[in-house]
This record gives sequence, C-alpha cells and structure tokens, in this order.
Amino acid sequence: MPLDRINFQGLRNLGEVSLRPSRHINLIFGDNGSGKTSLLEGLHILGLARSFRTRHLKNAIGHDKQAMTLFGRLEGDPPIPIGVERRRDSDSISMRMAGDRVERIAQLAEALPLQLINSDTFRLVEGSPAARREFLDWGVFHVKHDFFDVWQRARRALKHRNALLRHDRIDPSTLKPWNAELARWADRIDAMRSDYMTQFVPIFETTLTELLGIPDLSLRYYRGWDRNREISDILAASANTDRQMGFTQQGPQRADLRLRVGKHPAVEVLSRGQQKLVVSALKLAQGLLLEQTSNRTCLYLIDDLAAELDDKHCRGFCHLLEQLNCQTFLTGINQRALNHDWQAETQVERFHVKHGQLSAG
Repeated sequence: MPLDRINFQGLRNLGEVSLRPSRHINLIFGDNGSGKTSLLEGLHILGLARSFRTRHLKNAIGHDKQAMTLFGRLEGDPPIPIGVERRRDSDSISMRMAGDRVERIAQLAEALPLQLINSDTFRLVEGSPAARREFLDWGVFHVKHDFFDVWQRARRALKHRNALLRHDRIDPSTLKPWNAELARWADRIDAMRSDYMTQFVPIFETTLTELLGIPDLSLRYYRGWDRNREISDILAASANTDRQMGFTQQGPQRADLRLRVGKHPAVEVLSRGQQKLVVSALKLAQGLLLEQTSNRTCLYLIDDLAAELDDKHCRGFCHLLEQLNCQTFLTGINQRALNHDWQAETQVERFHVKHGQLSAG
C-alpha cells in the first residue's frame, strides 16, 4: 500500500515536512546538500527503523532538535498510520502502527516493503556476500510467511554452536544436538531460498533485458555448503576444523548470489553504468515478484537516478517504473535530470527542496 500522507519533524537539515505524495511517481529536485537524500532517509527509517546513512539514528536528528518524529499513513480502508520517534536523550526507538506499539522491526518491514537504489547498492555486485544475502532474504521474507521464524531459529542454533566451538575444551556430545538443530533449520532456509530463486531469476532476466542486453550474464544461488552433501554430515565432519577457526564455516550463513558474465565475475567485466542497471534490475524484479505473489507493492527510494547513467538508460529505467504498480520517490539535482516523457495516466508529483524546505511544483 502506498503512503498518502507524510509528516517529518527534526530530521537532519530538513524543516518540518508535510506532504501528500502521488501514489505512483514522486520527483524530488534540489541542489546538493538541500535535503533530498534526507527525505529518502526518513522514509527508509519509517519502514525499517534504521538509516542507510548512519549506524546510529541519533545522528539523523537535526543538530538543534531534541527528537526526530516520522509519521506516514498507508492508504487503505481504513488507512494505517505508522510512526517512528527517536529522542536525543534516549537510546531506544519508539515505533507505532495503527495506534499500537510495535515491538519488532519486522512488523514495520512487512507493512511497508521498501527498496533503496543509491550508490551503496553497488555492493550487490562488488561487495561481500552479506549484502547479496540480505537482498535475497528480503525477498524470501516478503513472500514466505514463516521465513522470519525459521531464520531466527537457525541464527540461534548457529550462535550456540559457535559459542561451543570457541571453548578450549569441548565434549563432542554437547555439540551434537546443536549440529542437528542447525541442520534442521538450514535445510528449511535453503528450501525457501531455492524456491524463491526459481521464481525470481526469470523475472530478473526479463527485466534486465529491457534495461540492458548482457546475453552472457547469469545469476546463480549458492546455498552455503556443498550441494552434493547433507549439511548434517558436513557439520559433524567439520567439527575439528570449525573449532580451530572458532566458527561454523559452512551453512546458510554463507549463502551467496553469484553474478557472472560468461566465466568471469560480473564485477570484473561490467562498467559502473552497467553495474547500476544490473542492480536496478535486481531491485525492480523483486518488486514485480512481490506484486505477482502477494498483490502487495514496494515503496522505491531512488537517490540520484542520473548518476552513472546516460539519458537513454535513464528513460528506459523510468519506463519500467511506470509499468510497476508501486510508489516511487526519485531525487535529482534539477528537473532536466528526470525529464522523462511520463504517460498521461501516470500520476506524477514534483517537489523542490531548497535550504531544507520542501515545496510542491
């Protein structure tokens, strides 16, 4: 469901923000440092209770403010209000939805699925497996309703097993039940991830073809252990080497998505512009799959779309956005940077940010 109302107070250099966005395309223009990215950051915090710019939410509070209060209302019958507050004098964050206190961030994430495309998303191509694993698990979480519970159980089993491995002396009998517990949930996670990728890869390939033709590019899922062996056998056989390393070397925590062009890692072959289009195709494909499987839509936050892309590929990207039944916020330095020939039926709202003040038009 899209947001039909947004109210922010105390967010970085932004003044009080109050706007009624389009349920489809929202274009945010302004000079560098005017507050465009801060607006996207506020939406990101509203949906995930964390920032993509800082590890500590206190840093997102305006210098002369004592608190940051973020409010949004999800369109619906009835509408669903959601809010996040972080005070400077507190180490905790307050989250509310539909008038009730929210205890788990997963509740926010489920209510407001969002995708971020910015300079950091290059990590999906050039970064560590952790970034790609987080991307994969976002998709599985939103289409497999019991995934979060299974993921938590696997994480707990892994934590206990690793704690035992770090002991100087360990009785093999104490490790055995945690091997079984981890293996049980690892197999469940792998099954869910594999099923998701079976649905996802064709959508990704079609989306990428519309943005950029790379015929030899392939996307493969690696589950985190030898595909020809059972995880239970691997955990039992690797106990001694795992103990020497002090952690579990194979398992779902080592899963990865492998992008290759022919026989080479994609990062070694693709230009920055091509990488951005590949990353964009990954993100857009997740939104398409979410819509197809659950009739729910993503909120897209796209910071500086024109960076790394020429006009042709910007237009192609915008054309794909029009086909998605999703709400999107795009930023640019000037209107020309996002001067796409939007279709007449596409709902487009334009906002200008200057010295932290947001105005329509």
